Amino acid sequence: MRPTAAALAAGLEARARAAENVAELAFSMANDSHACLPFRQALVFAEDGRLLAVSGLARPSEDSPYLIWLRRAWPWLSARLPDESAWFAPGAGDLAAAPAEVADGWHEWWPAGVYALPLRRRSGEPLGRVCFLLDAPPPVDAAAVLGQASRTWAYCWEMLAGRPRLGLKGRWRALAAGRRRLLLGGLALLLLLPVRQSALAPAEVVPVDAMAITAALDGVVKTVHVRPNQAVKAGDPLFSLDDTTLRNRLEVTRKSVAVADAELLAATQMSFNDSRSKAELAALTGRAHERRAELAAVQAQLERVDALAPYDGVAVFADPDEWQGRPVVTGERIMLLANPDKPGMLIHLPVADAIALDAGAPVKLFLTVRPLSPIPGRITETSYQARPSPDGVASYRLRADVDAAGGEVRIGLRGTAKLQGGWVVLGYYLLRRPLATLREWSGW
Repeated sequence: MRPTAAALAAGLEARARAAENVAELAFSMANDSHACLPFRQALVFAEDGRLLAVSGLARPSEDSPYLIWLRRAWPWLSARLPDESAWFAPGAGDLAAAPAEVADGWHEWWPAGVYALPLRRRSGEPLGRVCFLLDAPPPVDAAAVLGQASRTWAYCWEMLAGRPRLGLKGRWRALAAGRRRLLLGGLALLLLLPVRQSALAPAEVVPVDAMAITAALDGVVKTVHVRPNQAVKAGDPLFSLDDTTLRNRLEVTRKSVAVADAELLAATQMSFNDSRSKAELAALTGRAHERRAELAAVQAQLERVDALAPYDGVAVFADPDEWQGRPVVTGERIMLLANPDKPGMLIHLPVADAIALDAGAPVKLFLTVRPLSPIPGRITETSYQARPSPDGVASYRLRADVDAAGGEVRIGLRGTAKLQGGWVVLGYYLLRRPLATLREWSGW
């Protein structure tokens, strides 16, 4: 006994409510409705043109020639289907005007027409369509059962899919015209809001009042007497050069002085009786003075082997092990003697982030060890020529002082400096980099 229309509709609705996702619901719509309407094939399309289900296939994902043609032909077909449930059978003129691949595929794979059921949300927004391929229009009773079931399908589809995600364009269209104008006006006023230009750059705490302690002569570092960042007093030894070679020269020079003095004494005594010795007396006297000058020079170099602190301060350098046993030349810097009471900032501002800065511009230093306590200061020196920073980035070197309110700051700490320039409108602040890139790219 054939089930009644009410029983068929109830069965379709029950299976629709049992679906756990949109894919299961589309499979039920494409296959379970065959008991109500004997079709050749059923298709379920989403509103965006995606093929969700094909009767007889578990998942329409393979790239068969038929499915490829179906995805290409659907835009042409969906544009000609009415908004309500209806039977559509293209005439000879429609197929003649259609693209060649659509017409050829229709004659090869599809029957006479399509019975399409549109599915919509309760708000009227389209969800998709269920298409039944038939050789003739569907019977009235079958169309009534499918029409009743389509409302349940649409409701279940809406619940399973959730609320539609409106894009930026959709949200803009959803706004009323008055609100659009109000939003545009508020945005224009916001872009005219005055803000201060700013830039971020890596920075380091350096001494403002510092003296470079250099090697007084060529040699090898023998001993480093202080540790990094150690406080020293005036006259304290900082480092010493190896004096082995100089002491050997000192002994040799002393012997030379003794020999020159002995020769001069002998020539002086013989000059009373020998005229030749009297003639050599001036040369021997000059040689004796020369040997004494060499001795004084070596003694002076020995006195400079030990580098002493010229005043109270802090010895700033990296690692004593890197210097011990290392050959140095005259004037090579080994460490800095800094005044810890006068710290400053050394800032490397990348060229890509550079803004107009003048002396006296405010700056805040956020140390890595104290990110929540910015240290205020002001720019004291700016460079006009960019040079590679320690990180290898072309940057401008800036120097800034530290305000007294900044508290105790240890030399050598690093962080990020926030530089503040002149006042501009917010629109210029946001579009400055894109406009500069566009001008560089286009030459405009």
